[in-house]
Amino acid sequence: MASSAMIDESKTRITSRSSLIDSIGCGLNGVSVIDEEELKRKILIPKYLRVAMCEAIQTKNPNVGFQENAAADDDKNEVPEAPMVVFVNSKSGGRKGSALQQILQEFISKEQVFDLSVVKPHEFVHYGLACLENLASCGDLNAKETREKLRIIVAGGDGTVGWVLGNLTELLKQNREPVPPTGIIPLGTGNDLSRTFNWGGSFPFPWKSTIKRTLNEAITAPISRLDSWNVVVTMPAGDTLELPHCLRYTEDYTHSQDMDGLPEKTSSFEGVFYNYFSVGMDAQVAYGFHSLRNQNPYLAQGPVANKIIYSSYSCTQGWFCTPCMSTPNLRGLKNIVRLYIKKVNCSDWEQVRVPSSVRSIVCLNLHNYGGGRNPWGNLKPQYLEKRGFVEAHADDGLLEIFGLKEGWHASFVMVELISAKHIAQVQVRQLVPFSETIFMNVFQAAAIRMEVRGGDWKKGYMQMDGEPWKQPMHKEYSTFVDIARAPFQSRMITRE
Repeated sequence: MASSAMIDESKTRITSRSSLIDSIGCGLNGVSVIDEEELKRKILIPKYLRVAMCEAIQTKNPNVGFQENAAADDDKNEVPEAPMVVFVNSKSGGRKGSALQQILQEFISKEQVFDLSVVKPHEFVHYGLACLENLASCGDLNAKETREKLRIIVAGGDGTVGWVLGNLTELLKQNREPVPPTGIIPLGTGNDLSRTFNWGGSFPFPWKSTIKRTLNEAITAPISRLDSWNVVVTMPAGDTLELPHCLRYTEDYTHSQDMDGLPEKTSSFEGVFYNYFSVGMDAQVAYGFHSLRNQNPYLAQGPVANKIIYSSYSCTQGWFCTPCMSTPNLRGLKNIVRLYIKKVNCSDWEQVRVPSSVRSIVCLNLHNYGGGRNPWGNLKPQYLEKRGFVEAHADDGLLEIFGLKEGWHASFVMVELISAKHIAQVQVRQLVPFSETIFMNVFQAAAIRMEVRGGDWKKGYMQMDGEPWKQPMHKEYSTFVDIARAPFQSRMITRE
């Protein structure tokens, strides 16, 4: 009981502090005051509909809410301009996501704000949205209009946003359009998806005024497109992996005949990423960071603390000073990875040489990586034309591939101590941390294949959008990673 009282007291202090700052912050900053009641009228779903959606999710039955006269003539049942549903990762934001969730529920309604540890995105799609669609098919015009106007806000990091986007994409596969566009409240460490669509790299105090401003801007903000990329990992059967929620095992995948090196029995798992896929050093650091944070949640108290932990953990990895290692076979990815790409309008695979210094290979979709870094750079049109590149965009159907060297290099990228600088060499970029020079090989590709064989390596590390896993590697057989553009694009709310 005492513990519960302390939690309630803590939440009260947070709410009171944000309310106090909110009451004076807008005037100090010259920001126009947003009328709360007017904002609620623009986003609040009619009560009988939001209650029906919650009941459908709780009972796992999309056919609830068909009571007679449920939508009787009532001014309170008027459909808002932009009905919104908010998903909150209560574990994000240095474990402050739960406090943010409470503020959102008090401001909007409990039925429109979902804790992702309780309500999973697929449950919302399969039951909540399906409930609205069923009501609309039975002649409920309020349900029909709400479904058509619905907008989604996700409070969390890149992995959380990708999780929600992946489940919303199922609507396209099932011909259940329109797909609600998605906005972001950044609560993660890097927040590169949020940066790309102008929602910022962090969610600052005062919370309440920021929430109001975010929701108000999301009502009329324009919609942009975002590519998604399918990843299929095919490996020798027999090993059981602890996969992150962004991946799932698949039984109906048939691998290509040109995948020499696979045994007769294989297993496959797949997933989708929106920002990046990587293999090597940075994935190992991410895996260690996630494990440390899960075992010691008190250490993760916010984005700044997370970056310090990230940087410190990089120093403990064997890759941090790889040249000092006594076994040459374990230096870099050149000894275990073969990299192939398909360029635009080309059906043939082209092998790309992996430099011996590279400890991590990153396949990047956005122009933001590692907390706002832009390895691709802002290139001049003349250079793009000369090198056969096109300007990098989140919806251009291309991935940019680059390599990272020692762990201290990845550490500096993550804590934003270095930035990217372009030099005039064929398909090469240069990172300049202080007075030192680090090279990155960069290519644009429409499809990617990696063949991984362990040799003396027993395991490797991979990650997608900040969700890492430990990948077993074999000495005799290969593991293949195939990356191809998904046929559907996500709809993103873009802050102006």
